[in-house]
Amino acid sequence: MILSVSNIHKSFNEIPVLANVSFHIEDYDKTAIVGINGAGKTTLLRIIMGEISADEGLVTVSRDKTIGYLSQHEAVSGENTIYDELLSVKQEIIALEQRMRSVELQMKTASEDVLSGLMDTYADLTHAFESANGYAYKSELTGVLKGLGFTEEEFKRSVSTLSGGQKTRVALGKLLLLKPDLIILDEPTNHLDLSSITWLETYLLNYKGAVIIVSHDRYFLDRIANKVVEINQTKATVFTGNYSAYAVKKEALRAAEYSAYLKQQQEIRHQEAVIEKLRSFNREKSIRRAESRVKMLDKLEVLDKPAEVRTDMHLILEPKYASGNDVLRVEDLSKTFGSLTLFEHLSFELKKGEHVAIIGDNGTGKTTILKIINELAAPDTGEIHLGSNVAIGYYDQEHHVLHMDKTLFEEISDDYPSLSNTEIRNTLAAFLFTGEDVFKQVKALSGGERGRVSLAKLMLSEANFLILDEPTNHLDIMSKEILEDALNAYTGTVLYVSHDRYFINKTASRILDLSGKVLTSYLGNYEYYLEKKEALGTGPSPKENQTAASPVSDTKQTWKAQKELQAAQRKKENELKKCEESIEQFEQRNAEIDLLMSSPQICTNAARLQELNQERETNETTLNELYAKWELLSE
Repeated sequence: MILSVSNIHKSFNEIPVLANVSFHIEDYDKTAIVGINGAGKTTLLRIIMGEISADEGLVTVSRDKTIGYLSQHEAVSGENTIYDELLSVKQEIIALEQRMRSVELQMKTASEDVLSGLMDTYADLTHAFESANGYAYKSELTGVLKGLGFTEEEFKRSVSTLSGGQKTRVALGKLLLLKPDLIILDEPTNHLDLSSITWLETYLLNYKGAVIIVSHDRYFLDRIANKVVEINQTKATVFTGNYSAYAVKKEALRAAEYSAYLKQQQEIRHQEAVIEKLRSFNREKSIRRAESRVKMLDKLEVLDKPAEVRTDMHLILEPKYASGNDVLRVEDLSKTFGSLTLFEHLSFELKKGEHVAIIGDNGTGKTTILKIINELAAPDTGEIHLGSNVAIGYYDQEHHVLHMDKTLFEEISDDYPSLSNTEIRNTLAAFLFTGEDVFKQVKALSGGERGRVSLAKLMLSEANFLILDEPTNHLDIMSKEILEDALNAYTGTVLYVSHDRYFINKTASRILDLSGKVLTSYLGNYEYYLEKKEALGTGPSPKENQTAASPVSDTKQTWKAQKELQAAQRKKENELKKCEESIEQFEQRNAEIDLLMSSPQICTNAARLQELNQERETNETTLNELYAKWELLSE
């Protein structure tokens, strides 16, 4: 074991954030800590690192084990180059190498009686150098920098000239090169593009130590985690498996808990009615029987009502009117900034009802394409053609559509003057802004709160063509799922830029990959895109690229292929739904059995107990098979 967290309690201003939180980290564990924004995830990490103290509880790190921690906003500083900043981690190896060179020089001129001692020293130094991977440390350092998205030309850049996100990437690189026994990362993917995230996934999967990750990137957690610690309403629950396995088990557990709660409430109401009836007889015998039932109810451990799932924020996206079948046509689009050419000769089309994601590395021009379509930037060449009756709704990752000096109430009322005060308040309440919150200025809001205001305005727009730039940035997992459901139910057309692969996989019917200054179209979701890329090896040939990036000439053939894909997807979703329903039924039955076995009438009946126990074991076997089937269908 590397780390033990035992009975941690923490409150701020007498408001509990963490209560009785316990879990442990074994060697090679890859653990995800999940929970909504404000659940206490970062607070827990800071307690583990000793940055703040717990009110109660104990954090124990095994002897001789090292921990490395990267906070959300950690960054490097100073005048070092990027390369030298990472090289500073390898000072011990560099010192060993310098001593080896020094001994080599001494050996050249040493007398025979001194030479023997120098050779022994050199052998010890060489062994230590090899054990520390000294002969490969430079290539390792270069590999980490390139994996995190830095080009060789950037290695010589001064750290002081970097953006905040780039400085965080340098700090992450230093931590990875330190190779502690336990790496703790708080939102490590925030400043990485898709290729860098994929590299980091592979690095952490093969890492010889343990890892704790706090992240809202569900695809990232799916690939890495073998354990999930959920922080919910101050409590911690540990689940084995990756994020998808956790989500299924969590929902099944919640359903079982809710069923048990309803059954207990029904029994309580029944007993109360019986007590009232017995008392109404007003006879000594009936009153004693009523008192006996009251005592039984007093001893009953009343179950808490499980928290409702995803019922707080309400997002419904629906066009006011339908657009024509041809929504967007982009022809021969090019854009250059100074000596940097982002893309050239891009052409593509969008049809009514398509949900299309643009993906690609940072700096390739994805957001610029959206800005050009929205007439917020001008192309160097090319034309944008919108179809008939197209009304655009725009979500900007920097929230430039918001006015920093306005209050939330003014932000809505100024853009939608026909809404009454009550309607404005109800809209904001649907996005978790209530009471005096509506009079806060936009500039006082967090990134996640600004995202919710932008979503509220998007919903009110009733647009039939949504253009979204990184819509899941700053949203917690629950809010992302609400947005996914809203987009999947949306009958209009969607074009968005995102690096959230789980979100893309859930919502995209087509992917446009912006790479090498050109677009390649893939009909399907993110998993299909990965399969196609793998099948193509290093990527599509220039001919395939040219064909895929150009507007489709045979519309009927494209729509037929899309319909076949959608039919196959619906069949898969139906099988998945049936599997989930079966899981819920068996979990509910097991919860009922547990209640029965703990009831006074059953616990003294050995034959009935054995019968119920046998049924539960059979159910568990079936559930294991259903979970395996669900995982297969989910893949």
